[in-house]
This record gives sequence, C-alpha cells and structure tokens, in this order.
Amino acid sequence: MTTRRTILAGSTVAAAGAFLGAPAAQAHKPKPTVVLVHGAFADASGWNGVAARLVRDGYPVIAPANPLRSVSGDAAYLASVLATLSGPVVLVAHSYGGIVITNAAAANPNVKALVYVAAFVPDQGETLLGLQTKYPGSRLNEAALDFRPYGEGLVDGYIKKEVFRDVFAGDVPRATAELMWAGQRPADARTLGEPSGAPAWRTIPSWYLVARDDQVLPAAAQRFMAQRAGSQVREVAASHVAMISQPDVTAEIVKRAAR
Repeated sequence: MTTRRTILAGSTVAAAGAFLGAPAAQAHKPKPTVVLVHGAFADASGWNGVAARLVRDGYPVIAPANPLRSVSGDAAYLASVLATLSGPVVLVAHSYGGIVITNAAAANPNVKALVYVAAFVPDQGETLLGLQTKYPGSRLNEAALDFRPYGEGLVDGYIKKEVFRDVFAGDVPRATAELMWAGQRPADARTLGEPSGAPAWRTIPSWYLVARDDQVLPAAAQRFMAQRAGSQVREVAASHVAMISQPDVTAEIVKRAAR
C-alpha cells in the first residue's frame, strides 16, 4: 500500500511538474526572426523605431537593403537573404516592399507570417500602378516625381522636394522629412508596370496596418487588398510612413504576427 501511494504521489508530482513546466518551455521558445523590408523612396532606417522596440523585446531583427530595381529581381534578392536564415521568419513590408515580400516568400516554408504596413498586396498579374490608381486619392503622380536617367533606356524616379513631406510623410517633423528626402533611394520606373507573381498570402497568414491619411496609396486600396488577402487589419491615423510616425502600433502588430 505504501509502495502504491509512493508511486501515485510520484506520478502526481511528475505530472504537475510537466504541466507547470510547459509555460516555462514556451516562454523560452526562440522568437522568430523579423525581417523588415523598406519600400521605394526610402531605406532601411525608416524601420529604426520599430526595430528598436522589437530588439528590446528579444526579437532577432534584420532590415536588408531592397535594391528597388525590378519586382522579380528584388524578390529574388530578398529570397536569397531569407535562404540564409534558419528557423521561423516574420516578413514585414512597407509600401513597394509589399510586392517584394509577396513574391519572395512564396516558396519558403520558414516564413510563418506576413505583415503589410501601408503596403501593396498584389494578386498574380497585378501591378503597382494598377493598384495605386484603383481608387482615387493618390497624390503620387507624374507631376510629383522627378525622373532621372541612369543608364541606356533606364530611368529612376524620385519624389520632388517641394511635395515630399505633404505626399509621403505628412505626419513626421519637417526636419525629419527633409532628411528623408535628401536620403531617398529611387525606384526604377519599370517597377510600376511589372506584373506580380504567385502571391504568398494565399498560403501564409497576414496582418495589415492601414494608414488612413495616406496620400500615396489610398486607404481604400489598402482595405481592399487586406480584405482580399484575409489579413487581420488595424487602422491608424497616419501618413504613408506609418512605421515612422506610429512605431508603437506597428511593432505591436508585428509581435502579434510573431506570436
């Protein structure tokens, strides 16, 4: 009888230990790597506020340079970066970066979530220009752009200084917007009309942060793309650069996707 009680007691303690240990094991489970992808007219520094919050909370973070040369080429480059990472990945994109992650993640089983921040979420065959002009409201038109040749038959597009803040970053300090304009990285004009490939969002869960005051990609277009992709959606009063003006909200969405 004593032996039986001892065995039962030992079993109970073991079971309780396993039960109590489960949350501890989950708490020590490695966090996914967060890959932050910038869009056109920007660089990876636009993610600094979000990255700082994620790093503080223990997330591995990288923010690679997006070449901004072509949809297929940029997606292939990002896919090569992702191939160097082990373990689960959360892909986060702003603006043009959305079409890049939509293509780059399609064949990578490590990508567990997609997060779009005022970003393009194309279906197969769609283009940036087609989605940007699907609904009225965008102020990023030819009059707002400065086109500069950089090779034979090749043209880069920059946002003109006099409209940069109003169109692109209306809710950041003027001094910050001036630095953003000075350091903007242009996109090859061909990216506007290049069709997107098979979309990763058909098989990977997605989240979307709608910027209601966006003057580049109308909020109506953002809502349309997010709903079509079945994304979990949050809206915020922000300009196109919501990750800069609203880093707390953006980081929280990324962490939700990572969980």
